[in-house]
Amino acid sequence: MRRYEAVATLELNRPHRKNSLTTELVEEAIAAVEDVARSAQDRVLVVTGAGDSFCSGMDLSAPLLPDEMTFMRRVGQLCTLVQGLPKPTIAKVNGPAMGFGANFALCCDFVLAGEGALFGEMFADLGISVDGGGTWSLPRRVGLAKAKELAFFGERISGTEAAELGIADRVVPDAELDSLVESWAERLAAGPTQAFAMMKKSINASFETSFERAVEQEALAQAVAFRSREAKEAGRARMEKRRPDFRGAVSASREGLGSGTRSR
Repeated sequence: MRRYEAVATLELNRPHRKNSLTTELVEEAIAAVEDVARSAQDRVLVVTGAGDSFCSGMDLSAPLLPDEMTFMRRVGQLCTLVQGLPKPTIAKVNGPAMGFGANFALCCDFVLAGEGALFGEMFADLGISVDGGGTWSLPRRVGLAKAKELAFFGERISGTEAAELGIADRVVPDAELDSLVESWAERLAAGPTQAFAMMKKSINASFETSFERAVEQEALAQAVAFRSREAKEAGRARMEKRRPDFRGAVSASREGLGSGTRSR
């Protein structure tokens, strides 16, 4: 885990195996995401891979310990933590994202990719089913029929094709990927994190709820938001014709409660 300012970066670090997933890597990643969830200083999470790959999927040469079901449930826990993290998340896809790797990227709120990225739902080639939350996230990105096509045929698609399909939100030349991710992460880190958390929770649940329940949830969220320090800071900023300092507003709130925070 790397941290700079308010942005935490989770880097899958097995470049000699294209960052393929093992039991140890799953447990390390779960611990890292849980740490970000607890940290008041971390306002954005970036997920990426070391070297020239994002993640090549499961390392099927390694044993799935302690057994297949337990291992896959821990994989599911990792995906659930990232998908539900009450902070903005960005997948920085810097190379192949295959199988689990493709779907792990889709657990994030935003997928930013280089032109050299490669996405593939390669499960059928291996005689196994889809994992990484792909049966939930892929249809929401591309539609039901296209999700089946991608999963059944396992075609590899480029970063540019992924953007055209809606799998990636932006694709840029590989040399520009770092600056794009930094720009998005910095902007999100400066934004209203408490409001983002409420937006994210409601939007993520939108396909499973009725319109009536959605507007009721909006009313509850707004009732909380209107009273927040973020909203009050935004109001002051409008009056003073300046950009709101949401990070400062939250820091002031913690100081007022007398809670200790750790500086970085």
